[in-house]
Amino acid sequence: MFILKQLRRKKNASQTDLAVAVAVSLRTIQLYEKKDANIPIKNLTKIAQFFDITIAELYAMENNIREPELAYDTQKKIEKVENNVRVPYVNTYIINVPLICREIQEKYTREFNNDKFISELPYVDFMHNSLSDGFYTAFEITNNAMSNGLLNSFPEKSIVYGKLLTKKEFIAAYTNNPYWVIVYDNIIMCKQIVNYNTEDDTITCHSLNTSPEFSDFTIDLQAVKQLFMVVKKQIDLY
Repeated sequence: MFILKQLRRKKNASQTDLAVAVAVSLRTIQLYEKKDANIPIKNLTKIAQFFDITIAELYAMENNIREPELAYDTQKKIEKVENNVRVPYVNTYIINVPLICREIQEKYTREFNNDKFISELPYVDFMHNSLSDGFYTAFEITNNAMSNGLLNSFPEKSIVYGKLLTKKEFIAAYTNNPYWVIVYDNIIMCKQIVNYNTEDDTITCHSLNTSPEFSDFTIDLQAVKQLFMVVKKQIDLY
């Protein structure tokens, strides 16, 4: 990314300073400063934090450097996904969302409708190749109930990004989208929903971990506070 050199000069930082902040080698930073560099999302997050900007702003600046004549059009492409921003870039969307980490999950179950509380949360960027309008949120996985050692695992401390759906939308979508974040009572769970019972309006929650302590259970859908359809996961955010 050409913009990294300009941002470093403005901050009076060397390539070594940036390498230390991102925890990579000097050679890696030199590669990152080239055109069309492939930078992992976790390192993009650290780079954006180093320059005190968002990943979306980083890409917007980069677009303006590489194709200055299209700068105005690029700005016009910034669209709203409700209260978040998405930026189309090489068939990729970058969206800045609130992060519900382990320490605040119980409070979130009480304050999720409090706009002030939501606005004061930490926010993180994630990239995805397609997004539909809606409200997106990131959640930290707090146990290994959804960890089975396979590619579809959601191990403890990983981050999942979910789209908030109404209960009616959930009923229409759950068979094609098995993984969900469920805000229920005073806890937040990531589960595979394997069944919706139309007669008693209950959902069956399944864990990928086969240990007996993570056996299936059923809950009343009407008692669920929020349902987020998982759209992406990220391992080793920290």
